[in-house]
Amino acid sequence: MDFSNPRAFMKCYFVIVALMAFYPQSVQAQSPSPNPRTAASDTALDDARVAFEALSETDRKSIQGALIWTGDYNGVADGTFGRQTYAAIAAYQIRSRQQPNGILIPRARSGLLAAAQQARSAAGFTLVDDPKTGIRIGIPTKILSKQATSPSGGSRWQSADDRITLDTRLAPPDATLQSLYDRNLSIQTPGRAVNYKVLRPDFFVIAGETSIGKFYTRYSRGTGGLRGFSIGYDKTLAPQFDRFAVAVANSFTPFPEQLAPAAVAVAPVPKLEPQAPNLIGTGIVIGRRQVITTAPIASCRDVQVSGLKPRQINGRSPFVLEFADDLNAQPLKAAQGVLVEDSPLLVIGFAEEGGKMNLSAMPAKALKAGMISAPLQPGMSGALVIDMHGTLVGLAGILTSKPQRIAGIVPTANHPVVPVSELFGTAPVLADQWNETMAQSRTAADIVGSLRPSLVPIICGP
Repeated sequence: MDFSNPRAFMKCYFVIVALMAFYPQSVQAQSPSPNPRTAASDTALDDARVAFEALSETDRKSIQGALIWTGDYNGVADGTFGRQTYAAIAAYQIRSRQQPNGILIPRARSGLLAAAQQARSAAGFTLVDDPKTGIRIGIPTKILSKQATSPSGGSRWQSADDRITLDTRLAPPDATLQSLYDRNLSIQTPGRAVNYKVLRPDFFVIAGETSIGKFYTRYSRGTGGLRGFSIGYDKTLAPQFDRFAVAVANSFTPFPEQLAPAAVAVAPVPKLEPQAPNLIGTGIVIGRRQVITTAPIASCRDVQVSGLKPRQINGRSPFVLEFADDLNAQPLKAAQGVLVEDSPLLVIGFAEEGGKMNLSAMPAKALKAGMISAPLQPGMSGALVIDMHGTLVGLAGILTSKPQRIAGIVPTANHPVVPVSELFGTAPVLADQWNETMAQSRTAADIVGSLRPSLVPIICGP
């Protein structure tokens, strides 16, 4: 992390505090001997680092953010790799019955993101711009369901039983960081102990516990004055609420308005450009109101298919999207098959060219271990993978990144395939719809033409 960047520096301290305040017993009791299930040899750690750093910064941060929600990581989601990130990935892999090597293949990464999204949705975690203080902060709204004005002039969120309280805070006009720091440090409550404290020119943090609870207070200084927040909760809730507290800590932005000018100055865009549709994958119609896909929809807040938003999303990649209205598309009917090594295949899905979405058919070759070799383009996550007789063998997995064109051509690369058996595992009640055999020995054009009515682009709205 670049510690010359004040924002990055503050975030680092923020999470150090979270570690010490939210997990003091586990930190103090830590043995100097590493856990053999998660400790990495230098070679394993280096291999995991190479794989992690090959991802985009957005993907790296999203993995760390997701691991916070699965309860495996309690650090800063800054995209940097170290033993803490390695141990978190390995812990998740052990629990998911994967090889704990610290390397998430695309399919496993998709499963992790889906699990995190499910946890966020279950908690109702939402970024809120607090109108009373100007602070931007994440609130688990389904847990902190009560809202009111806090005595400090900010906003207050509480659980229904009042055992968890989160307050946003504005300091009095005549207050300084030093005076607020001293005031919070001097609070006298029976059983109150400060586990961590730090005062810097532009922020301070005080965290600790009482005989019955945990607390965390932070103030930051900016052109808008002094803004902060505090969170406190019953100790008995720590096993369930600690991860939410870390997520709140990572989300805290005291002066979001100060970020906007720099963003606009660095990357000005035309007003209409954000409204352009963003193709993220291909969906397969399996019912009048149902679509199955492996597109990366867990990271999209506004999924759309044929102008409709799904009423419900089930599964963990592949996902089954359910809609309130008919899609006016034809459910797919195809014979089931398996991936045979070295066999020729077709990958049929949507690709974006020149701002337009077109259905494309890409030649492919089956490899070992559920992989294919093909020149796949963005938008073909979830595309049909079929053999030359029109037999369905699976869906293309998530593309790890946007392919680099060479002289305008997308080169061939290896991509994962979700087999037919896992599609049925996601939607067993829909399996019968896939059992009608298509005509054999047809041309590729005939096959693509017959499948077109059953394929839809998956759009992530602006």
